[in-house]
Amino acid sequence: MAQHNPSLAGAIACALAVLAATAGPAHAATAQQERAQKTGEIPVCSRSLGTLAVVEPQGTNWWTGQRLASPAALIKVFVSRSRCFTLVDRGMGLKAMQAERGLAADGELRGGSNIGKGQIKAADYVMVPDVVSQNNDASGNKIGGLIGGLIGDRTAAAVIGGINIKRKSADVVLTVTDARSSEQVAMSEGHASKTDLGWSAGAGVFRGAALGGGATGYANTEIGQVLTLAYLQAYTDMVAQLGGLPENASAANAQQAVTVSKPARLLKQSDGKGGAVRDLDVGMMLYPTGNKAGLMWEVDDELGNRGWVNSTLFGLSR
Repeated sequence: MAQHNPSLAGAIACALAVLAATAGPAHAATAQQERAQKTGEIPVCSRSLGTLAVVEPQGTNWWTGQRLASPAALIKVFVSRSRCFTLVDRGMGLKAMQAERGLAADGELRGGSNIGKGQIKAADYVMVPDVVSQNNDASGNKIGGLIGGLIGDRTAAAVIGGINIKRKSADVVLTVTDARSSEQVAMSEGHASKTDLGWSAGAGVFRGAALGGGATGYANTEIGQVLTLAYLQAYTDMVAQLGGLPENASAANAQQAVTVSKPARLLKQSDGKGGAVRDLDVGMMLYPTGNKAGLMWEVDDELGNRGWVNSTLFGLSR
């Protein structure tokens, strides 16, 4: 995982400010344009890295006090514009879809509606946007949601600020988890402050529909813009980390376990030669290796025995 210095954005802004004050007008304009472009552009991927569900962080809904939409809505805008993932809805859209399926199950929909089980696309990854640090400021000037220790002592010390309303600064974190293995495949931090807004004013990320899709408040409030830049920095770093993800996340993961549904035998070879390794009782769980020969699947049992079993004698574990 790439290490990121959360004070880098502020350091670059200060350096460019000095340059603008000492260099000629042409150089100052170029530096400012480069800074705005770097901060204000959403990265675009050449291919989708898989399907993604963006979910709200657990705990206090810190964004409601600032009249902001959930940061999940903001990240969905980034994901949609970057084309780095295919979004799947696990929020209000899913609830509405489940209601529609309820109507279908009750026989209320017209014939040929084609709504039923087995149609929902699985999420390969789950992304959670959060702020870093705990709320240890009783005056309410700082807000936080994620304990910094989760990302190491050095990083925690660097991003302990969370969101500081008075100073208009934000330290945020994005985590991505493999939905099948529960492995946390990436984590990135982002930092921004009020001083960064001067370099990013007018950048594409704040224009019109750029912050549509329910991400209200982020484009037209100062703290919202600071949070936008912080999350954009984290998302840009995240995309760089995820470049090595497999093209097919489902195939790259371990095969789903199966459960014996009828009395069976674990055979030494797929053609039945060599006899049986052992008998298999109904209800036993088996773990496919991925090797198949017609209807025969190679599997491991819970004791580590390996052999072949007819796939008509088991079903996918639920």
